[in-house]
Formats: sequence, C-alpha cells, structure tokens
Amino acid sequence: MDWTEIIITVASESIDTAGNIALMTVPYGIYIEDYSSLEQEVQEIAKIDMIDEQLLAQDREHGKIHIYINSGNNPAEALSYIKERLSALGIEYEISVGSCDVESCLENWRKYFAPIKVGEKLLIRPVWRDDFEPEDRIVLDLEPGLAFGTGTHETTRLCLQYLERFVKKGCTMLDVGCGSGILSVAALLLGAESAVGIDIDELAVKASKENARLNNVQDRYTGIKGNLADEVTGSFDIITANIVADAIIMLSSDIEKLMNDSTVYIMSGIIDSRLDDVKAALPETVEVFDMMEEKGWYCLAARKKRQD
Repeated sequence: MDWTEIIITVASESIDTAGNIALMTVPYGIYIEDYSSLEQEVQEIAKIDMIDEQLLAQDREHGKIHIYINSGNNPAEALSYIKERLSALGIEYEISVGSCDVESCLENWRKYFAPIKVGEKLLIRPVWRDDFEPEDRIVLDLEPGLAFGTGTHETTRLCLQYLERFVKKGCTMLDVGCGSGILSVAALLLGAESAVGIDIDELAVKASKENARLNNVQDRYTGIKGNLADEVTGSFDIITANIVADAIIMLSSDIEKLMNDSTVYIMSGIIDSRLDDVKAALPETVEVFDMMEEKGWYCLAARKKRQD
C-alpha cells in the first residue's frame, strides 16, 4: 500500500521551526536531513574522521523535512497547514509531493536515523546501526517502526532527561501514549521495577512490547491498548505523557487517581502557545515544580502539592 511522501526544503536556519510545524500535522513518520553540522555530529556519535564523499557533497545551506502520511489520512490537509504556517512566518520553502510503498519509505527513513546521546546516561541506538561508541552509557536498542517516531525529537529527549533525574530503583511507571515504548524501556533500564505502556494504536502497543524484548526487560513491561489511561488502575511513582496538548489536558483532569503522594507527572509534546492551557488543566492539588524547553517545545514535571 502506497504512502504519501511530502518533502519540504527550507534554509538551514529555519529547519527547526519548519520541523515543528511538520510535526503538528503528523506526529510520526518524519525525518529531517540537515547537514549544516555534519562533521561535528559524526565526531560526537561515531568518533571517526572519515566521512562518505556523498555526505560531504550534500547541501549545507538548506535542509529537507520528509513527512510520510499513510493511506488512511488526507495529505491535502497537511499540505494546506504547512504552507499556511510557513508563509505566515515568512519562511521561504519548496514542497514536493510523491508516493512510495511502505518498504521504500522505511528504507529511506532509516538512512537518517543515527545513534544519539540523551542526557548524561543514555544512548539511543536504532537496531540496524553499529557505528557508535557507548562511552559507559546505557544503550537502548530501538526498532521504532515508521509510525511511532525515533525518540530523537525534542519532546522525547526532554522526557528522557527527566527520567534520568527521577527514576529510582524499584519505582513503578505509567507511560500514556507509549508509541514505540522508548520511555518505558528507558525507565526500566534506569532501574524502574515495572512499567505499563498504553496507546490507542494496537500496532504501537505491539512495537513497544518488541522493544522491551530487544532490551531484555519484557518481563517487567506491560503493554495495553486503550484511550489515555482508561484501562489503568492503581497508582504509579512516575507518569509520562509525551502526546499532544489536548490529550494531556484530557488526561490531567483525572490524573490524581493515578498519583501517590510522591508521584512525578511528566508532560511533553507541548508547544509554547499551549503551555498556559496545559498548566491551567491541572487539578488544584497538582502543581508544576520544574520545566524544560527546547526549540519551542516544553516538558513539565508536576506533583501533588505538599500539605503544610
């Protein structure tokens, strides 16, 4: 079955803004070609000096954003939104639209997914890449699947940094909108006793279980198909919601029943224009105590207010 491939070309200095706009149209199946910092990135990750001549010949002044839209969605809506937002921001762009079968899309996408360091402890490695140096980091092997993202976007990286900070040995975790399961698997590798991932997409749940198996934590991971946290009972020490603002707002209205007195509730996938809406949706007994931002995306850490 063919997918639609949209390629947006913009100047390198606009690639982050354009990428954020693209992600709002479809929160999966996206990768960015940006060679403006090629040598530095290769050194940081692969620790090699020789770079393929084809890579060296790539345009350093412009970047390309590739979006894949499956046959069940309408690419015309995504195109209209992208053009409107880029024009409103005064960003010059070129757009091409084509089609590709799933296997071709997947192969193209895989070429640009490299191992990446996150925070102080983690390194995310796509299972088909061996060109990396662990450097005493915890290696998370990931088969993300085209529809569930790579874990390299700002929203996921910010969540992973909070997990490094808040995961304690023996804690329990709930991951709402688990996708590939990257957050759950990371928490388990960092020392969590158990993790529950829930997603409305049955394929996402299947992918998360497979990634738990790849990292040998399948015995401590439970994947559930469901809407937000409707299928979940009990309380958890850490709750993550790396989804869109509207879904976080819906989840937050009833989040207290899943929290104990020391639970850390991590929310991500929030663009700057929705930050206040997400904060306002928290129950009166829950407050944001820490916040991180990267390239216009926010990640919040909240907990129950302490009783004096």
